Amino acid sequence: MEANDRLTPEPPAADEAHRKGSSERRCILTGEAAPRAHLIRLALGPDGQVAADWSERLPGRGAWISADRSLFDGVAARGRLRGALARAFKANSFTFPDDLGLRIEASLRQRLLARLGLEKRAGNLIIGEERVREALRAGKVWLVLHAGDARPDGADRLDGMARAVGESLGVDIAQRRLPIPRDALSAALGRDNAVHAALTDPAAAARVLADIDRWAGFAQPERDPGTETETEFEQTGGATEVAADALERH
Repeated sequence: MEANDRLTPEPPAADEAHRKGSSERRCILTGEAAPRAHLIRLALGPDGQVAADWSERLPGRGAWISADRSLFDGVAARGRLRGALARAFKANSFTFPDDLGLRIEASLRQRLLARLGLEKRAGNLIIGEERVREALRAGKVWLVLHAGDARPDGADRLDGMARAVGESLGVDIAQRRLPIPRDALSAALGRDNAVHAALTDPAAAARVLADIDRWAGFAQPERDPGTETETEFEQTGGATEVAADALERH
């Protein structure tokens, strides 16, 4: 196997991403502190409505919540969400939609699709089983991804190879099955039949992992990603493009 730079200190970009992701905030629902990468910031828009603030730069006080859908729904069902938000914002004159949880989940989906598209355009994401294998053999992979409806045998082979390569290098190469079917993933990446992919940049892998894990924590438990349809993806396509623009600006 070729020598690679995993044995040298991580580049500044990775250190920067690690520092940002490690800074902690306190969840208003549990009172516990957690890294920002595990939380979702809510803020008030100009119209006084609560929405997710993915830039984490909207003015005013923010309210951080854990990426835990069952926790969020439980607090909302008991009527405690408004009080928790009012204390965080130090204000009572705000509104939030009844389907705020669904809106946050949808924006997490759009954010992940936009993120993957940006990483592909930046040259940090490769697509296709053979290309992923070649990059693994060269020791250049930091994260292996599979579409939600990928065949188990193909995904298992790549994951096994990633684990073997990681053991030989003394590192952990993460593997994730995305809650996205291949049709939606292909549309987001502008590539036919995108089933397997990999991130070859450590900072990019950290960004994508954070988005995947937050979405996985906030998705409705009963949702089966394999049943999502292309129509559902097309209906959120415009919002995905907006999310991509926001990611590029920040």
